[in-house]
Amino acid sequence: MKTSKLLHRLQTIIPIIAGSAIYAFGLLYFIIPNELMEGGVTGITVLLNYAFNISPSISTMALNIPLFLVGMKILGKRQSVYTGLGIASLTLFLWLFELLIDHGYVVPFHTEHDYILAALYAGVTLGAGLGIVFRFGGTTGGSDIIARIINRKFGFSMGQIILSLDILIIGLSLFFIPLERILYTLVAVFIASKVIDFIQEGAYAAKAFTIISDRAPDIAKRISTEMDRGVTLIPAIGAYSMQAKHMVYCVVSRQEIRRLTGIAKSLDPRAFIIINDVNDVHGEGFKEE
Repeated sequence: MKTSKLLHRLQTIIPIIAGSAIYAFGLLYFIIPNELMEGGVTGITVLLNYAFNISPSISTMALNIPLFLVGMKILGKRQSVYTGLGIASLTLFLWLFELLIDHGYVVPFHTEHDYILAALYAGVTLGAGLGIVFRFGGTTGGSDIIARIINRKFGFSMGQIILSLDILIIGLSLFFIPLERILYTLVAVFIASKVIDFIQEGAYAAKAFTIISDRAPDIAKRISTEMDRGVTLIPAIGAYSMQAKHMVYCVVSRQEIRRLTGIAKSLDPRAFIIINDVNDVHGEGFKEE
C-alpha cells in the first residue's frame, strides 16, 4: 500500500519537476537572449534582469514568496505542496541553466533578424512546460497561482487567464522594451496559451456523434457489432411531429468518422448527424487510468 502511494506521488511530482525544467529552459534559451518578454511575475523577473542584471532565479524566488503564502491559504495544503514544488523546481533549474550558460556548456539561441523563429520556439517550450505542470496539479508560482485560483472560482481556462495577465504585464513593459520585441512576444504568449490548453485538455482528440433517426436502434446495433464501440440510446421527442424516437450517442476516434457516418447513412439516408470534438477521453476503448 505504501509503495502504491509513493508511486502515485512520484507520477505527479516527476512531471511537475520536468515541466518546470522545460519552462526554465525556454526562458533562458529563447526569451532572454533575444530580449523578448514574458508575462506575469516571470515578466517582472525578465525586466529586472534587463534593467539591473539581477539573476532570474533570485528574483523568481523573492517575488514568489508572498504569492505562495497567499496560495497556501486559498488553494489548500495539497495544492500548496505542489505549488511549492513548482516554485522550488523552477528556481533550481533557472539557477542550473544560468550556471551552464555562464560556463559555456549551453549556448542560448540568439538571432539578429529572425525573431519570429525565437518567438515560435519560446511559445512552444514555455507553453509545454506550464501545460505539464498544470496538468499534474502544480504551478510555478507567480501568475500561475492567480490563474489557478480564478480557474477554480470561475471556470475560465488556464490558458485564457494567463493570456490576459500576460497581455497586461507586457503592455506595461512598453516603457522598457522596443515595440517590435513586444509584438514578437505577443506571438510567443499566444502560442504558449494554446499549447497550455492543448496539454490541459489532452492530446488525444476524438469525435462524439449524435444521430437522430427513425432507425436509431438499428444504427446503434450495427455500430456496436461492427465497430465494437459503446453506444447509448437517448429517448427524445420530435418538436415538430411530437413523435417519440431515439438519439444515438457514440464517441469514436478520428479515424473512424467515415465508417460510422457510412453505417448511419446506409441505414437511413435522411439521418441527422451532429459531430462534436471531444478531448481527453477516458474509458474502455480509449484512455485507461
